[in-house]
This record gives sequence, C-alpha cells and structure tokens, in this order.
Amino acid sequence: MNIRIASLAAILVFGAGLGASQALAADPTVATTSGPVVGESAHGVAAFKGVPFAAPPLGALRWRAPQPPAAWSAPRDTKAYGPDCMQNPFPGDAAPLGVQPAEDCLYMNVWAPEAALKSKTQRPVMVWIYGGGFVNGGSSPAVYAGDRFARDGVVLVSFNYRVGRFGFFAHPALTAVGADGGMLGNYGLMDQIAALKWVRDNIAAFGGDPDNVTVFGESAGGMSVHALLTAPQAKGLFHKAIIQSGGGRPRLLPTLPLTAPAGQRSAEAAGLAFAAKAGVSGTDVAALEALRALPAETVVDGLNMATSNTPTWGGGPMLDGKIMTREPLQAYKAGAWTKMPVMVGATSADGFFFGGSRDQVFAPFGARRAEAEALYDPKGDGDIKVYGWAAAGDRMFIEPARAVSRVMAEQGAPVYQFRFSYVAESMRSQWWGAPHATEIPFVFDTVDARYGGALTQADAAAAKAAHAYWIGFAKSGVPSAAGQPAWPRYEAATDQILDFAAQGPKAEADPLRARLDLVEATTQ
Repeated sequence: MNIRIASLAAILVFGAGLGASQALAADPTVATTSGPVVGESAHGVAAFKGVPFAAPPLGALRWRAPQPPAAWSAPRDTKAYGPDCMQNPFPGDAAPLGVQPAEDCLYMNVWAPEAALKSKTQRPVMVWIYGGGFVNGGSSPAVYAGDRFARDGVVLVSFNYRVGRFGFFAHPALTAVGADGGMLGNYGLMDQIAALKWVRDNIAAFGGDPDNVTVFGESAGGMSVHALLTAPQAKGLFHKAIIQSGGGRPRLLPTLPLTAPAGQRSAEAAGLAFAAKAGVSGTDVAALEALRALPAETVVDGLNMATSNTPTWGGGPMLDGKIMTREPLQAYKAGAWTKMPVMVGATSADGFFFGGSRDQVFAPFGARRAEAEALYDPKGDGDIKVYGWAAAGDRMFIEPARAVSRVMAEQGAPVYQFRFSYVAESMRSQWWGAPHATEIPFVFDTVDARYGGALTQADAAAAKAAHAYWIGFAKSGVPSAAGQPAWPRYEAATDQILDFAAQGPKAEADPLRARLDLVEATTQ
C-alpha cells in the first residue's frame, strides 16, 4: 500500500516537474544587451515586463543621469511590471497605477507579435510616454497595456521615467558638482532618452524595426514628445511622433530656467525652497549628501497633480541649456527640431476649468471680450462649467495644437491634426465633450479595461477606428485605416482636421476656427 502511494507520488511529482519544464521552455526568451530576459506568451503576443533599462537611481544616483544597468547572465524573469516611479498617487486618476511606486523604477515593457519575435521580422515600433503632470503616472495602468498593438502587428514599448522632484530638480549643490557633463535638472527627460537608446540597441531582438520608431504621448507625455523633438540628444532615436494634448505654448506652470539671479524664479530657487522645508541648508557637498539621504517619502512631500502649485516644486521640465533651450513653439519656429511626420491634436473638452466667475473666464480676451462671449456663450445664459471649460481647453491645448501644426506644416513636415470628440455612451449624460485623456483607451483599444460592463458596440467600434489610424501612422507615416475616411495632411489654408466624432471619424475644416483665431490673437 505504502509502496503504491510512494510510486504514485513520484509519478505526480515527475509529471508536475515535466509540465513546469515544458512551460518554461515555451516561455519566450530574448537576449538584450544587458542579459537574457524571459517573458510570457498569450494569444499570439509575447510580453516582457519590468526589463531594466538603467541602474536603480538610488543613493548617489539620485539626481544623476541614468546609468547603464548591471549586466546579468542567468535568464531574468520579466513577467510582471516593475515598480512605477516614486510619487503620491492622484485620487480618482482615470489610469490608476497597477503596482506600488518606488524610487527603483527604471524599467520598461515590450509587447511583440509572437510570430515577429520568432522570425525576427522587423515590425513597426511604438514607444508610449505617459502623462500625469510630471508628478504622477507610470507604465502599469491597465489602459496602457500594449497587447492590442502587438496583436495588430506593432511592437509596443512603454517605460517609466522619474517624476516629481526625483525627475525634475535643481539645486546649487548639484550645479556645482556638474556630474554627467553638466546634464542637470531634467532627469525624467534623460530617462526618456535612455529608454529610446535602449530601444535602438535592443528592439530588433524583439522583432521590432529600430529604423521605424514612433514616439507617442499624452499630456505630460505629449509635452515630453515636444521636448524630444527639439532635444539634440534624441535626434535619430525615433522617426515619427504623435502629440496628444501636449500643448506647445508655455504651460500652466511656466518652464523655469535652471538657474537665475537671486530673487527671480528658477528651478534652483524651487529646489532651495524644498531643501529648506526638509531641513537641509547650504549649497555644498554636505548639503547634497543630506538631500540624497532624505527618505523617498520626504522628497515626495505629498506632491501630486492636486498639490503641484507650490513654491517647493519647479513645475517639471526646465530650461537647462542642453536638452531644453527654449519653449517648443519657439524651437519649431526657429527650425531647431528634428523634422519628421507628426500627428498632433487634443480632445474636444480638453483642459481644466477650476471654476470662477464669468469675468475670470473672459478676462484673458481683453478688449475682445465681447467677441469671446459671442463665440463661447452666444445666448448669454450658458452653463459656466461648459463655456468656461471650452475657453480654458482652447487656450491650454486645442489652439496650441493648431499653432504647432501650422509652424511644422510651413516648414514642409507632414502634419496631421486631430480632434477626439467621441464620448463613451455611458458617459454622455455627464460629459458635454471628450475630457482630457479620454482618448487613451480608444487609442490602445483597451476600452474594456476602462468602461467594463458599460462598454457598448459603438464604443468598441470607435476604439477600433482610432487604434487603426495610430497603427497606420506608425507603419507608413500616414494615418490611414481600412474602411475609414482619408485623413488630409494639415495645411493652414484649408485647416482640415480629422474629428473622431460620435458618428465616426470625419475629415472637415476645423469648426472651432473662429474661436481658435481669437485665442491666438489674444495670446501673450
């Protein structure tokens, strides 16, 4: 009896071991420049998550340019997201983090068509940069999953970059040391450039084409795309760009210079204010060591999108004289950017309206207030939440997208402008238009993760259309989708955009032209 039980147990153990080894053997493995990584396959997609692209930015590497990761030789398990970068998560975020944030966060994720991975066929590559006001965000939210892109023939890459004071921080002690050849302040942008270099050096092993890379991002991610288009350090690392709600004119929080004379606003002044609050004085090496010794939670100090208007925060990317030398629109006008095909646009109810009076809504229009009132509230009895939001969104995101389109088009670049107006059917009683960031799950075709049981067939169809246009652009530089309207190249004279409307995508002359002309005319 005992012998039979022991034999049966041995058979079960052997069988379980055999099954595990067979599963392990089936897991996709790729040799990167740092070492082999093991992912997982499902439904024709190979996924690799939590792949290091830089050394953990801890201790002496806090506020340093990203350094190469330590090499490894044994296959590394990359089946789960690495930590998102250290932050105070924003309550109610439409793209909530899927993992706990930490300061050790410089990891990336790759989704590849399994067939391309096996054959090393070079497929188009798309690299996603998340938003979050440069204080929040990460690559782990479910709506950013890249499996639908890989299912449809694209190698999708996402990665983490440092946010908040970990990613954008200046202090005289850092400036005095001048590490990394004087690359200071914009550590989050340096992370983005390091990630693109990793893609250049490794993506062919995943079945991607390093010579056909499209960078796309939304909000702070879109602003990052502006920075990358104008950064000499990013030249040649990507070949097409998509800017979703990325503005282009000076931001809500102005782009500060890294340093400025005493009494003037600068990123260093914000850094000194934070240091003083944290109990660190001085500008010498001892002060820098004390700052680097602060617990991560102390560096965060409650900072997120709801608390970012504080003198201890510099507002994100700064004019460092190396990566960023001027505002994006100024750089574009000067021709100081890497010309390539670009898609640029915003949502129909983009921006943020923080409340206030009618006078506050129309004050920015100055002497042309009466024209603005006629355009935004023609009957004089509208809901301030609607016309106030529309005026704010035009000034923050929609008109700047047009301004960028016009400058790029004038210089001969292929530009395609969009407006995303589609509102999920379950939200139409609550939203008068498509709010900021609501296009993202449609672009990723992850509307099921965003809307769950409230998802309708019309919502799913809208997602398929948007997703297809983005893929068409990544493949050829022309946003096209089978069975959908042709997307005209942008020209100021015709002002043609593609609107992702409730009835489906449609090419048309921008219906907001009169409003945007007035915003442009009254922009300082």
